[in-house]
Amino acid sequence: MRLDHVSFAAGPDGLASSAQRIGGLLGTDFVDGGVHPRFGTRNMILPLADGTYMEIVEVLDHPASDKAPFGQAVRARSALGGGWMGWVVSVDEIAPIEARLGREAVKGNRHRPDGTELVWQQIGVHGLINDPQLPYFIHWQSPADLHPSNGASGDFSLACLEIAGDPQRVSEWLGETVEAPLEDVKVDWVAHNGTPGIVAVQLQTPHGLVRI
Repeated sequence: MRLDHVSFAAGPDGLASSAQRIGGLLGTDFVDGGVHPRFGTRNMILPLADGTYMEIVEVLDHPASDKAPFGQAVRARSALGGGWMGWVVSVDEIAPIEARLGREAVKGNRHRPDGTELVWQQIGVHGLINDPQLPYFIHWQSPADLHPSNGASGDFSLACLEIAGDPQRVSEWLGETVEAPLEDVKVDWVAHNGTPGIVAVQLQTPHGLVRI
């Protein structure tokens, strides 16, 4: 179990403008990730060091976005003005998570602009919707060399997640201590009076630390 990626929902200005704005803060460009046909969403990504990446995602005018929990989550966050939606952990086996949560994983796929299809299984988006401090789980079925983190320059990395929430609650959800998937990333747990979840992400760049 390890941190796989962090997700940011595009704001009212749309995906391209959100990516340009955040890329400008970081001093780099996001790349077009393509479309999630099962979820009615699309994303732009930034490969990061240590096998992680950041995605900015927006909902499409497509029936799937109304039916798929991931599409619903993106739509809801964007409707609030956009911002951090959640974090995702990668697991080698999805079956133990299915058994513990008492439901089956769903299939996910993304068609990149070059025609390559990425495939995976995921579970836990309902938990993310109900309690945004909780990550969801992903099991990649595509070859490792197609993972979205590939192509990272090494100059950009996740330095710290600031999460409003309770580490004990998250550990119970993960089925093991929250430090396990986050051993390479600093986490600041902050008190919250409203909705829990990611407050900010700090990224290390060639120009120093940037907080988004």
